[in-house]
Amino acid sequence: MIKTTGLTKCFQDVTAVDGLTLEIPPGEIFGFLGPNGAGKTTTVKLLTGLLRPTRGEAWVGGFHVQRQPREAKKSIGLVPDQPYVYPHLTGKEFLRFIGDLYEVDLPYQKKKIPELLEMFELSKWGDELVESYSHGMRQKLVLAAVLLHRPRVLILDEPMVGLDPKSARLVKDIFQNLSQKGVTIFMCTHVLEIAEKICRRIGIVQDGRLGLIGTAQELAALADSHGNLEDTFLQLTGGSEYREMLKYL
Repeated sequence: MIKTTGLTKCFQDVTAVDGLTLEIPPGEIFGFLGPNGAGKTTTVKLLTGLLRPTRGEAWVGGFHVQRQPREAKKSIGLVPDQPYVYPHLTGKEFLRFIGDLYEVDLPYQKKKIPELLEMFELSKWGDELVESYSHGMRQKLVLAAVLLHRPRVLILDEPMVGLDPKSARLVKDIFQNLSQKGVTIFMCTHVLEIAEKICRRIGIVQDGRLGLIGTAQELAALADSHGNLEDTFLQLTGGSEYREMLKYL
């Protein structure tokens, strides 16, 4: 459902994504981890057609992202790292707008939009302007919009940011349920506990390059780590060096 070959993006003298080659099958929840500035968000923008690659190719849902952009984008549900919404629309109007944009049948919209608002505990604010929503409420509205058009691939950049514990648990359950139905999920996150619990495989990117890929257990074996994914990640990315610096505090 997601395939890249030699995907590369350069910004002048900086190579943000360097030769990414990856295949993710239907129904897999794939965790894409890395330090700040490693190239995760740039990869998301390349997969969704928001950036053109310098070199290489990408396919999403069986469609070439550059040569078949409309088909590829219709198969994608994107949750960006910031919940971009139109502040002068109400919650219901925003969902209707997204539904029309993705050519979702009106009868289905009328049935599904109230259900999604109720699921994310936004029913009371459905007729309120989005500018009055908190960050967490906007994040939930974006997640509801993504689910409305039933995408085959979810591409998520820090989807849990701003969510309260109850909502975060709901979203994790939704992702696992969608995975069982064959939806592919590509998730960038710094919340390693979530990645460890729900991702079938994990890729670790650093300096734009995908260095390691495997299950949490396979990565722990490579790192000779007997702890959780956080310990493994720090071992593999050199993040454990901060412990030496604590003595200077």
